Amino acid sequence: MTTESNSPKPPTPKSIPEHESQPDDFDGARAGENHLTPGTLAAQQALAAISSLQSPQNTAALQQARSSFSTTPKPQLKVKPRALLITVAAIALTLLGFVLNNWIIGMVGTLGTLLLSLVILFPWLQYVVNSWFSGQDKTIFIGSVGLIVAFIGGLKFSGLGDRLLLWGRRINWDASGTLAEWFGALGQILIAIIAVYVAWRQYVISKDLTIQQNLLTVQQNIITQQQTIDSYFQGVSDLVLDEEGLLEDWPQERAIAEGRTAAIFSSVDGSGKAKILRFLSRSKLLTPLKRDRRLGRAILNGVGGYAEDRLEGVRVIDLGVMLAAADLAGTDLRWTDLSEANLVRASLSGCDLVKANFSRTILYDANLSGADLNGVRLFYGALAQASPRSRTEPPDYETGEYTGAVVENADFSDVQRMPESVRYYCCAWGGEKTRRTIPGGCEGIPNQLGR
Repeated sequence: MTTESNSPKPPTPKSIPEHESQPDDFDGARAGENHLTPGTLAAQQALAAISSLQSPQNTAALQQARSSFSTTPKPQLKVKPRALLITVAAIALTLLGFVLNNWIIGMVGTLGTLLLSLVILFPWLQYVVNSWFSGQDKTIFIGSVGLIVAFIGGLKFSGLGDRLLLWGRRINWDASGTLAEWFGALGQILIAIIAVYVAWRQYVISKDLTIQQNLLTVQQNIITQQQTIDSYFQGVSDLVLDEEGLLEDWPQERAIAEGRTAAIFSSVDGSGKAKILRFLSRSKLLTPLKRDRRLGRAILNGVGGYAEDRLEGVRVIDLGVMLAAADLAGTDLRWTDLSEANLVRASLSGCDLVKANFSRTILYDANLSGADLNGVRLFYGALAQASPRSRTEPPDYETGEYTGAVVENADFSDVQRMPESVRYYCCAWGGEKTRRTIPGGCEGIPNQLGR
């Protein structure tokens, strides 16, 4: 039996061949591949800092903004002194050819200077081309050049060019105007083309600026929303807790907490609403708590929490109709207590509703398509006796009568991991419209609503 040390062993460095450890003379392009300018690095850090706060509504804008910052890094022209010395020698050889008036020396020096200069400047030229021209611009340019070459080749090799020249010799050019007039007209056409190109470039630049401004607006909205939510968390905690950290919610404090909640729900998006619901639910502020008959204070359950009383308990915050017609699509609502809330016409499509409590919740005409319903609760008691909530009859949490959610006209298309008891309940009490959306169908399950 061997005992391994807890301290990690330093990795054994691999031997690097000599030809790999010494870069070439002309290695400017490779040296600048991983270089990031300060502006690009700061932009990427800002995007990474808010990535945890982004909501589905802002994802497209952020992705578009990230693509605007993924520009080609400016290369660092690093050339060995030996290469510069060879280039200077080639220039000197060219000048010597001029002095001696020797075309052989001059041509050798000229070609050497040209090749060495192109090798040195190639990374910079590549950066300029990638910065000024997008992939679409390069494609259009190559296609245009190909079209022009094909047109010229067609004139040359099809014989049509010779016919045009023969026809041109028969024209009386003196009657058609001087050559200067023709060049003048051609110059005006070229000026118009350049003007169109400049206008197009201005449009591209203004579009890029608009994208960046939209990114800044999205970032500011996300940060402002998170600050608002954090302030709400702190305010509600200070309002309902005493100095010892125990729950102390008098009627007026509960009313103020509900007012704050209703106000913030109207100023945040679906992701923000989900964060608030998870906070309130895990803090037991949405759960009906058992109260002292005289003072109305919450009673401890003897195991470190507060006792629940589904029948006569009082919630610190009663959601009521705050979430009616709310858009919560694609959010995380796991283990949230939404019992007795009014979610009529609410959008819960694609939500994670694992272990969520929807007993006596009004889900009339709600959209739950694609949601994860693993372990979700729609009623209490026995399945055979469970029924939706009633306006006149009190719920019976022993038998399950009038403890169920109202699921009439709700959409359950493509829901995931739907429990069999939940499927039976939705088929029995959802009505014909809901029954048509239940995965697996409702064959053999009676329609208790009759409509």
